[in-house]
Amino acid sequence: MTHGTEAVVTAPAVVVDATADPPSSGGRRRRVRRDTWTAALRRDWRLYTFLVLPIAFLLLFRYVPMAGNVIAFRRFRPGGSIFGDEWVGLHYVEMFLNDPTFWRVFTNTVVLGALTLVIVFPLPIVLALMLNELRSRRFKKAVQTITYLPHFMSIVIVAGFVYELTALNGTINQIITAVGGEEVSFMQRADWFRPVYVSSEIWQVVGFGTILYLAALTTIDDQLYEASRIDGANRWQQIWHITLPGIRPTIVVLLILNIGTFLAVGFEKVLLLYNPLTYSTADVIATYLYRVGLTSGSFSYAAAIGLFEAVIGLTLVLSANAISKRLVGASLW
Repeated sequence: MTHGTEAVVTAPAVVVDATADPPSSGGRRRRVRRDTWTAALRRDWRLYTFLVLPIAFLLLFRYVPMAGNVIAFRRFRPGGSIFGDEWVGLHYVEMFLNDPTFWRVFTNTVVLGALTLVIVFPLPIVLALMLNELRSRRFKKAVQTITYLPHFMSIVIVAGFVYELTALNGTINQIITAVGGEEVSFMQRADWFRPVYVSSEIWQVVGFGTILYLAALTTIDDQLYEASRIDGANRWQQIWHITLPGIRPTIVVLLILNIGTFLAVGFEKVLLLYNPLTYSTADVIATYLYRVGLTSGSFSYAAAIGLFEAVIGLTLVLSANAISKRLVGASLW
């Protein structure tokens, strides 16, 4: 240590090779990510073992069967090769595009899907908002139990209820005749199938559909409501400016998922409720595929129609996700 003079500290020289490539930030990020993933896997491998069965299920029953779509372009004969015996190209695609029956069932599917999306989808949101406003916990739990119960019933039981209620001597016709009207054969008239189907869908799924929305409502900060009350906002204004924006991401995600299954109208319920008298409005793609593929044995033709339906569903999901991401800022990915 010296007095009266300043100590000069020199840092060691760093030699930089001008010809060397600069370090890649992307490679560094990949290395850090790989190290993080391997460390997490090594640390929590017991938790990751729970993914084995779901992944195996998806591979065996969702992805491996996709290889069977090749029979949409090959002539499949029962007992022959699982991937078809003869290449026919777009022959079956041209068949259903020129088939008037296909376009009838396609129209019915779009109509039923649109009615379900427009009418059934918003009702769980409305019911969740109404339940959220209830102050009596006992009454709220009673309403939730009553509205959830139909979801856990078998489709066969639901169809049985529908037939009992709409029969000529059923409850609905008894009410109609009691007020001076005439009996209506609901299940034998094509023009009544869609109202009956949508009504049964509302009764079965609306209550259970409120679960996700009620869970989303619990994440909204109560201080926002307190601040809005101080500013003089009423309940309707709080719902419009606080509650609905708070559950908007949940609404958007479920809307995208529902749009993706737009053409997958409930096969089981339609199959149990329709009959040849209501084919003109009740026959959908799923039931048509059942009759063509399993009943008639035209597997390649049915596979072509199913592949067409899947492509439309994928297009709807991608489009809805892109539009939602651009307009609302919320999306699935």
